[in-house]
Amino acid sequence: MTPSTSQSIPIRGLSYHVRTWGKAGAPKLFMLHGWMDVGASFQFLVDALVRDWFVIAPDWRGFGGSEWCPDGYWFVDYLADLEALLDHYSPGEPARVVGHSLGGNVACLFAGIRPARISHAISLDGFGIPAERPEVAPDKIAKWLDALSDPPSFAPYPNIAAVADRLQKNNPRLPRDKADFLAAHWAEVLPDGSARLSSDPRHKVPFPHVYRMEEVLAIWRRATSPVLWIGGRDSFVLKWLAGVRDESKFDPEAELKRRMAAFSDCRLLTISDAGHMLHHDQPLAVAAAIEAFLGASVSHRACGAWRFVRVAVPIFRWSSSPVIESG
Repeated sequence: MTPSTSQSIPIRGLSYHVRTWGKAGAPKLFMLHGWMDVGASFQFLVDALVRDWFVIAPDWRGFGGSEWCPDGYWFVDYLADLEALLDHYSPGEPARVVGHSLGGNVACLFAGIRPARISHAISLDGFGIPAERPEVAPDKIAKWLDALSDPPSFAPYPNIAAVADRLQKNNPRLPRDKADFLAAHWAEVLPDGSARLSSDPRHKVPFPHVYRMEEVLAIWRRATSPVLWIGGRDSFVLKWLAGVRDESKFDPEAELKRRMAAFSDCRLLTISDAGHMLHHDQPLAVAAAIEAFLGASVSHRACGAWRFVRVAVPIFRWSSSPVIESG
């Protein structure tokens, strides 16, 4: 495994745990984990990278080794925390950002809110969430109030091996050695030998606000950097976004194309034999796609044309109209 360094830095009044790989003088590559995950989750992806990078992967507030928030969690804080992280590690320098799920959504929104701060945005299976209607607002607020009155908790595990068992149950593709590695970063072992997750259970409190797709699209339209969306072929995300129950009526491309149209330059790559945790399932393919995209972006700016390393999966590129390129 590529060795990493662990450090804690102050971010907006909280102690933030950050894991880094590589030499500080190498090109920087930020990696943002998803909900209920940790920065160490990118270890396998880092191992698969070919180029020399200085990879910077924080644990979001209240996850892993980062400090918990007694007042709970709000999505906009992730955006503010990312800006503070960029100020710390990459002041005045546009950043290359890779995010998984929640982290990918943060990266793409930040690319539209602070376009000058992002040179490349790459999202792994994070393409927004299902649009919501205004009528759901009363119920959402009621559920949030209920959760405040009865705070959520995590069930304990008899030992750290049981945490690894659960990770493999959640993702049957995950080999045992990877599950054991992740379990050691997801949970802590207590004096009696039992284990508990390191993350704050208040992350399970539902957000009370309505997800307004029009606002998200308006933000994405402000992004000026090239954007790459990478999805797992077997992930639940496409069906979830489309809100489709009937398989015969499911068009996996339609909703994504509608969302991709908001960006001036967005591509979709799907990875075969991979689910939502695609960076665990197929780290070599994901790493190759990331490095090809970053290299192609350099060629695009220098030569006025895209070069994209051929990958044995379909690539969907959005320009003024959707075009399917086969790799």
